[in-house]
Amino acid sequence: MMDSLRIGTLVGGDSAVKVIPQIVSHGFESFSLTFWQTTGDTDLTETAKRVSELADKHNFVISTVGIFGNPLTNTGDNADTVASWERLIDHAHLFGTDIVSGFTGRLPGCSIDQSIPKYAEVFGELSKRAADRGLRIAFENCAMDGDWSSGDWNIAHNPTAWEMMFNAFPSDNMGLQWEPCHQMVALIDPIPQLRKWMDKVFHVHGKDATIAWDIVKEYGIHGPKPYVWHRTPGFGDTNWTDIISILRQAGYKGTIDIEGWHDPVYRDELEMTGQVHALNYLKNCRGGSFVPNPV
Repeated sequence: MMDSLRIGTLVGGDSAVKVIPQIVSHGFESFSLTFWQTTGDTDLTETAKRVSELADKHNFVISTVGIFGNPLTNTGDNADTVASWERLIDHAHLFGTDIVSGFTGRLPGCSIDQSIPKYAEVFGELSKRAADRGLRIAFENCAMDGDWSSGDWNIAHNPTAWEMMFNAFPSDNMGLQWEPCHQMVALIDPIPQLRKWMDKVFHVHGKDATIAWDIVKEYGIHGPKPYVWHRTPGFGDTNWTDIISILRQAGYKGTIDIEGWHDPVYRDELEMTGQVHALNYLKNCRGGSFVPNPV
């Protein structure tokens, strides 16, 4: 079953060698390695070598390597973000993945429209660098508390923005790191969206949401009460059987990697309890264990 759609989790790129051996026995089939704003002093060649040794031993894959910062400013704490994109693009093959993921960035305090030209300038070059190496770039669909008018991190959180991004410089190797949670936070129905955008979905994050419709109806989305919570799959509102069916019907051969550390209940000492529940839940949504047909 995992040959066509593996279920895994996110791990910090700088701690992967330490963390993966502690959790791989739970049954994770893939790992998405992530860095925040910079790859820092991580030796990517050595990390790839040691992770590849673990992958051979435990039969998992590295689905993506990612850098999450603001490459459109490339100043302050984001001063190394573009260079980190370049490093990951140059080293991705050592990890056995063809996907580099992250945020698009945006011009702080500016609208998505105003950020598109800078996005095209920065990622026009990065997409060529990736294409020359046979790689794809996938943007997470997280608003990072931004909206259409303003924000600090990412423009790739709305389907109209996706149309603008992919029209800015058409390229087959530019796509999405999609998850239902971020769309549900915006009260977008993720299921028809996934069907429509399936050809641009390169990677899937396993993160869900719970919407308190009673609060939405009484207080709206700008009132004093929270109306939505990020959830680990298996605890939220999404029908993941439908999502996996859509992925498979479209011929998706990638992974679903759980993005933990957000659930308001299964957190702290219950973090891995929740993640392993999500792992087994998603495997069941995938169809459970493979059963051969009679000859």
